[in-house]
Amino acid sequence: MDLHGFMKVLARRWPTVLVCLVLAVGAALAATNLTTPVYEARTQLFVATRTGEDTTQLSQGQTFSQARVQSYAAIVPTRQVTKSVVRGLKLRTTPEELASRITAEAPLDTVLINITVRDTVPSRAARIANAVAAHFTAVVEQLERPAQMNPQRAARLPYQPDVSVSPVSLGITQQAVPPADPVSPRPLLNLTAGVLGGLLLGAGLVVLRENLDTSIKTSQALSESTGLPGLGSIPYDRNAPKQPLVTADGHSWRAEAFRKLRANLQFAQVDDRPRIIMVTSSVPGEGKTTTAVNLALSLAEAGMSTCLVDCDLRRPAVAKALGLVEDAGLTTVLIGQSRVEEVMQQVGSCLSVLASGAAPPNPTELLASARMGEVLGELATTYEAVIVDTAPLLPVADTVGLAPLTQGSLLVVRASKTSRDQVRTATEALERVGSRILGTVFNMAATSQSDCYGGYMTYSELPTPRVSAHQKVATMLSVTDLTRKK
Repeated sequence: MDLHGFMKVLARRWPTVLVCLVLAVGAALAATNLTTPVYEARTQLFVATRTGEDTTQLSQGQTFSQARVQSYAAIVPTRQVTKSVVRGLKLRTTPEELASRITAEAPLDTVLINITVRDTVPSRAARIANAVAAHFTAVVEQLERPAQMNPQRAARLPYQPDVSVSPVSLGITQQAVPPADPVSPRPLLNLTAGVLGGLLLGAGLVVLRENLDTSIKTSQALSESTGLPGLGSIPYDRNAPKQPLVTADGHSWRAEAFRKLRANLQFAQVDDRPRIIMVTSSVPGEGKTTTAVNLALSLAEAGMSTCLVDCDLRRPAVAKALGLVEDAGLTTVLIGQSRVEEVMQQVGSCLSVLASGAAPPNPTELLASARMGEVLGELATTYEAVIVDTAPLLPVADTVGLAPLTQGSLLVVRASKTSRDQVRTATEALERVGSRILGTVFNMAATSQSDCYGGYMTYSELPTPRVSAHQKVATMLSVTDLTRKK
């Protein structure tokens, strides 16, 4: 995934990034508010060696102090120091716990010791730091008294020590004072970490979901995945389940999309234009029936004599969508109980509908029969376009048996639901039986305001009379028929 693709994915899945960002910032703020403030008090000691006034002795004493100061720093948090501090300040803690809150360091090439004490109370932190410095000084001077040295160690010193005075002197160069601001928590740092962590977490989840999600998001991705031409992209409309017919609002985006599909279908196969067009999909729920019905209405609107045949004998929906009779139709013709013209129903003057009829026990055999081919051939000689709505390809074998009897197939793919594997399997199934795939229809695609051409779509916002969708279909097709007669 390149940078451009990554930015497009972020833009498409911005709610995931926003949720992660809000959760991370909330966690950072909660951690800041729930964490007890910790303060640090610092004091500094200077280590000196008692020597004579000779320059050589002074230099040797300096070297001696620098060599010892690292060892002194390690003594600061020991029990020998902290026990006296706890007893002297009457602290409600143990020497070991106090030692865990004390830090001592000696910078290189110096004779300084920096002591830091952490505590939840600023004034107490300062008192403890000063007490640690005082008791530590006493401990070091006691340890370094010459009386405690053996003769060999005393002989190695650069000078002869006074047996009553320690050769090392520690002086406090900086007294600890109560700190004004806590060192923990740090609100700004926590907030920054929360923002960065939220963004990284959101971006990581987006990339993970994108890699795991194999559904097709754009019409361009559909064309790249199948190698088939995209004949139409039908925008998503939340009112489509209640108003599946585009004639309910002839100026909507969906209505214009089906007109584009009609035009692309007419001009895509100029030399060998198919008359019997099968509309199918990979799996249920992709909108193939709605696409077939609206495509037939669009063809009829253009003045073409069109026949819509419901060949989905398992879950027929064409008659219900148009408000027609469902009991008599294709199955009664196939079993010889009636002729085609006896069960054909009219919607306006240019659109005829052959409903599915009663549900048969053997739909696969009926649709692949020679009689089915005869019925489609008869319709092709009577109408300029025959639109066949079928069952989904992958769950059942009905469409695979019917496909060779048609002259072309349209594959409907639902945006962000149908996977690449499902589309690939469906196209391979059609190709195996020799079906001519005319192209794909990308259904329920995401739209933006830029998809409108100028202000033409604003006509859809005008109030319209409250009439039924079927009345609108009949009126529109009647007007078209009058125009043709003129």
